[in-house]
Amino acid sequence: MTATTRIPATLIPGDGIGTEITEATCAVLEALEAPFDWDMQVAGMAGVQSAGDPLPAATLDSIRRTKLALKGPLETPVGGGYRSSNVRLREEFKLYANLRPAQTVIPGGRFENINLVLVRENNEGLYMGYEHFIPIDGDPHAVAIATGVNTRQGSRRILEFAFDYAIAKGRKKVTVVHKANIMKALTGIFLETARDLYAQKYKDKIVMDEVIIDACAMKLVMNPWQFDVLVTTNLFGDILSDEIAGLIGGLGMAPGANIGEHAAIFEAVHGSAPDIAGRGIANPTALMLAAAMMLDHIGLNDRGDRMRKAIFDTLNVDMIRTGDLGGKASTKDYAAAVVARVKNG
Repeated sequence: MTATTRIPATLIPGDGIGTEITEATCAVLEALEAPFDWDMQVAGMAGVQSAGDPLPAATLDSIRRTKLALKGPLETPVGGGYRSSNVRLREEFKLYANLRPAQTVIPGGRFENINLVLVRENNEGLYMGYEHFIPIDGDPHAVAIATGVNTRQGSRRILEFAFDYAIAKGRKKVTVVHKANIMKALTGIFLETARDLYAQKYKDKIVMDEVIIDACAMKLVMNPWQFDVLVTTNLFGDILSDEIAGLIGGLGMAPGANIGEHAAIFEAVHGSAPDIAGRGIANPTALMLAAAMMLDHIGLNDRGDRMRKAIFDTLNVDMIRTGDLGGKASTKDYAAAVVARVKNG
């Protein structure tokens, strides 16, 4: 890739605070001279309002064309309404790997020097949406039934991703998280595949260990430094990734990536925070860090590193922080400070 190569990419600001944090993130990317040619699209509640669909056809067509997207938070109704747009995007583009790094950015918290990566299977398990109600005695919701599906192929694919990622990044260990002691088929196939794959392909390249999900949750808050890269199935990964984010200060500091064979979508994993939307106080750090991952993904690691350093220095040298981090800076003030760091080194 040359310095002048332009890269088409879809930009989805999202709902709530999405527009504010996307604007802040794009300002930093512009300062970095990141080579993205943005195609602005909508999804979530913004998609419903403008096109009657939380995932409009134009948005899907854009991602099919660019194969690359940066996405703000999308609103999903609780208990009813339309299905999660995030889940639909992962299914539509077969984004089987959810990558959630968690690294201490602001020292002095309850946990120091956290540097973990959670790799979550994105398309299988209990999130496939195979569920229904059975009515009894006039109660239409008397019984709820859900079916989880894990396949050998899907398990192998996410496990290979995790092992290959860990090796490429110079990591030391991959921990396979499961519940095969109780869910002997649904997560047993995942553990069985991990053991076979490790023996066949990775035993001389990296260390692998295993842990049951509930024990893993406990160990993460007692001694998170015993872990390095964790890989697990969909539901467990959803829960553990948020727990890991809590070790570094919360979801406002947690970026994420959804990666498949033919597309990659980078996102802030927190919600749309409608209670503070429009007030100019949202923390854009998670989306900025996701954009840095996006730069890494297209091979511009130097710019990704510059972006991360600018964020770190703004927070810890300049001490410019948004209110959720104990500061007084607005979203725009914080973004301007990161931009200044990018420009001034």
